[in-house]
Amino acid sequence: MLGIAILDDYQHVALDMADWSKLGSDVELAFFDTHIADLDEAAEALADFEVLVFMRERMNFPRALIERLPKLRYVVFTGSHSTVIDFAALAERGIPASRTGARASPGAAELTWALLLACARYIPREDAAMRAGGWQTSIGTTLRGKTLGVLGLGTLGRLVAGYGKAFGMEVIAWSQNLTAEKARDGGATLVTRDEIFRRSDALTIHLKLGPRTRGLIGAAEFALMKPSAILINTSRGPIVDEAALVAALRESRIRSAGLDVFDIEPLPTAHPLRRLDNAVLAPHLGYVTEDSYREFYKVVVEAILAWRAGAPINLYDPGMRSE
Repeated sequence: MLGIAILDDYQHVALDMADWSKLGSDVELAFFDTHIADLDEAAEALADFEVLVFMRERMNFPRALIERLPKLRYVVFTGSHSTVIDFAALAERGIPASRTGARASPGAAELTWALLLACARYIPREDAAMRAGGWQTSIGTTLRGKTLGVLGLGTLGRLVAGYGKAFGMEVIAWSQNLTAEKARDGGATLVTRDEIFRRSDALTIHLKLGPRTRGLIGAAEFALMKPSAILINTSRGPIVDEAALVAALRESRIRSAGLDVFDIEPLPTAHPLRRLDNAVLAPHLGYVTEDSYREFYKVVVEAILAWRAGAPINLYDPGMRSE
């Protein structure tokens, strides 16, 4: 029997999202619904599996763990790239890794706008107050006529810029390589790095995590922002200095933050962000839609079938990705 582990199936839905029977009767599937963070625990739980299926970047897969899985022969991960899998260690063992790829999905862009509206109108706070018997405890802000700053004007950034236009906002943008022409094509006006922090009433992040973007927003950037500003991050947690963000929220140096991503995921239960009522938190839901899941797991099955036939597809080359 070929042992296949499908990891981090938090919602218990992976089994229903693809036709796993296509893999044949000589496979044994195991669906893990909890996150395994401890190295020793992971090594013990995964020791007997030959194929591992990762959902995006939920689980770290370092060399130290790879070296403790002698039966491992193949890895599949959903999405286009991964920063948490040690591909060099896999290559040294001759273990191929396939990706499913990711078609441009509006999921993360739509969640960005949901978080922005939730922050602007204090929806989680008012919901909690009503359930406790209260009524009208806050005063929100409108978006029409305000300035939306978009950090990173790629596929998702352009979608969000379009939402901003539809809401009657002025849209400005910045990233290291963004030109005025590309900004105009994306429905925004190019501004300087400092200007986007100073002018934005709502600032949303759509950059890839890399050496140039890690810690891009810290105490100095929060000092530039308006006290009424809203920060939205549906990209990657480490782009924002988390300690500086917590301080800015605690001291009301910005109005609020809508966050779908964090330095450590799942977010530790004792994390200070969980106790701030001006932070709207989501558990990395940007890509978590039925449409995305069905596409991901469909391709996972196809990839395993191809690998078993001796012709693996969608092989990942880390060198193809630029930060």
